[in-house]
Formats: sequence, C-alpha cells, structure tokens
Amino acid sequence: MKRLITERDVLAACKQRRTKLILPPDGIVTPAAADAARQRKIEIVRGAPPLVDAKILKFHPNSRSPSKVVLGSDHGGFELKTELVSYVEELGHRTEDIGTFSTDAVDYPDYAHLVAQRVARDETVVGIIVDGAGVGSAMAANKVPGVRAAACYDPYTARNSREHNFANVLALGSRVIGIDIARQIVKTWLETDYGAERHARRVAKIVEIEQKYRDS
Repeated sequence: MKRLITERDVLAACKQRRTKLILPPDGIVTPAAADAARQRKIEIVRGAPPLVDAKILKFHPNSRSPSKVVLGSDHGGFELKTELVSYVEELGHRTEDIGTFSTDAVDYPDYAHLVAQRVARDETVVGIIVDGAGVGSAMAANKVPGVRAAACYDPYTARNSREHNFANVLALGSRVIGIDIARQIVKTWLETDYGAERHARRVAKIVEIEQKYRDS
C-alpha cells in the first residue's frame, strides 16, 4: 500500500475504473488528491496494518509440530496420497484426508482449494496436495489468501520452502517422484522449522503483495 496518495494516483485509479484506494493507517492524502477523489467518487480508505510482520511469521504456530496435516489429491495423485496419509501418521501427526478417494477422474483445482481453505482457516494446520506434476495444485492453492504452497521435488527444495519461504502447503507430483523420495520430502518438510528473521522479513513482503491486491 502506498503511504502517500496524490492526485496522479486518483487519476490512475479512475482510468482503471477503480472505486477505492487503500491507504495505510499512517498514510497521507494530498489536498489535490482528496478533491479529485470526491469529484470522481473514488473512496480513499485507511486500511488495516499488514496482515503479519516478520516477528509474527517467525514464530507462527505451524512452523513446527502442526496440529494437523490435511492431505488431498486428484485421481493422478490418489495412490501416492493414500500412502502418505499412513506415513504422516507414522511420523506422529494427526491427519485429515479430504479426497479424492478413487482413481476416477476429478479436477485438481477442486482438491487443492479444499486443502488450502483448511490451512487458511487454521494457522496451526499444514497441507499436502498431490497431482501429476504438483505445479497445478500449487498454483490453485496459492490463490487462497494466507496460503504459501510450494511444489517440491527433493529434500532440498522441501527444506528450502519451509526455512526460506515459510511454506504451509506442500505440493507433490506423483508422476515425477516415487514413494521413497516422497517420504523423504514429506519428512524433511514437516521437520524443518521456519528460518531466521531475514527470511521472515522477505516472506512478510510476499504477504504485503497479497494484501495489496486483496484490498485493491
């Protein structure tokens, strides 16, 4: 969010047919901008502070030992997902399997969305989604505010996604990796804590981008 709203910002918003501009609590509106906004019926709203700051992210409850792991898949990921439900329970975690429950064809965005919703509603929950490549489900999950889904293909990317990017959803591709690698990835991902404050500061910037477009 911009900390200073000028007449140019208002005119740009008008061209984009926007009816609202978001201003931080400590932001400033120039007199010319205020006049231009009134004339063009554009509302200038003082928004809430950023969703989360670096310190909060660093000590986020699901950074270690989540209360539950929610797993979902499409038909292509059904068999691997079923194996992983048992494996995650062997690791000592509670699980919730939201489907699909057969190899009958379904659409991966539906199940990625279900997993993402569970994670977004409860900050102590993490998710694992499986489709053919892992990419599509990660894309779908990342449309849900508050979700940071990462498609991982080896223990290194799994560790990095948690330590550096604070991922709360793991996406796997059943046609890319086998069960042994999948187990290694899942174990590494669940055991890796969020990283140092420099990583938290960068993740906070990702959250700020999300906030910007959610409020626009």
